[in-house]
Amino acid sequence: MQLVAAAGVAGGTGMARAQKAVPNILLGLCAGPDKAGQLQAIGYDFIEGGVGGMLKPELSDDEFAPELAKLKACALPIRSCNGFIPGKFRLTGPEAAHDPALDYAVKACQRADAAGIPHIVFGSGGARNLPKDFDAAKGKAQFIEFCQKLGDRIKECKVTVVLEPLNKSESNLLNSVAEGIEYVDAIGRPRIQLLADFYHMLKEGEGPESIRRAAARLRHCHIAEMEGRTAPGTKGEDLSGFFKALKDIGYAGGVSIEGGWPKENIEEAWKKALATMRDQAGA
Repeated sequence: MQLVAAAGVAGGTGMARAQKAVPNILLGLCAGPDKAGQLQAIGYDFIEGGVGGMLKPELSDDEFAPELAKLKACALPIRSCNGFIPGKFRLTGPEAAHDPALDYAVKACQRADAAGIPHIVFGSGGARNLPKDFDAAKGKAQFIEFCQKLGDRIKECKVTVVLEPLNKSESNLLNSVAEGIEYVDAIGRPRIQLLADFYHMLKEGEGPESIRRAAARLRHCHIAEMEGRTAPGTKGEDLSGFFKALKDIGYAGGVSIEGGWPKENIEEAWKKALATMRDQAGA
């Protein structure tokens, strides 16, 4: 199943109502620049890419130059990149080594700035997860320390790194938006903020109230239905409560689907997902 990220469309009066109801919420999906033209025609606002595939932190600047030109020529804005820190880097545990991971992360942030990409999503369960039987409090402190070091090194950048809470089947560190509030406040660096992923929230039984509590810390969102982590509109799950919470805090940012798409008729699925999200956002 192809993984991607998105949010809503509808026709006629319904579209106008939804656009008026959520004027500051941008709707996008995880895809490469090669899909941007199609997605723009359908009505999406942006795409979300991957750090490794788009920003290529391990390439030299000369090698990256033609890649940067492609990113700048993209038909849609690239609002975010996910897949931040590869699992080969250890951020927690007895073998934690922050310096090489920081060099990689800072390079990614600098390239996001060069490409005009305002957000990098910090999920990276493989890099942050605690080794078996490792002290949880010590691991949390290691992760916070890494984020503080990163925040110090990118304080002059324009990009904002957003921490992504992951459900417990994917990570044993930072599993809810409510926890994320505590992390962001403990880190205390303006360039390190928070993401809300509706799928992970549903998996953990976390409701929209956490979004209201997060308030201005929240800078980006992911969305997918809980059953099968499918795109909005696939199973008919109502996610309007999360959009209501975003409106309540005056959220002005992106919501991108990070979920599964069918192998066939994907353009129709993109259209349905966008229509579904606009309808739910305007409910």
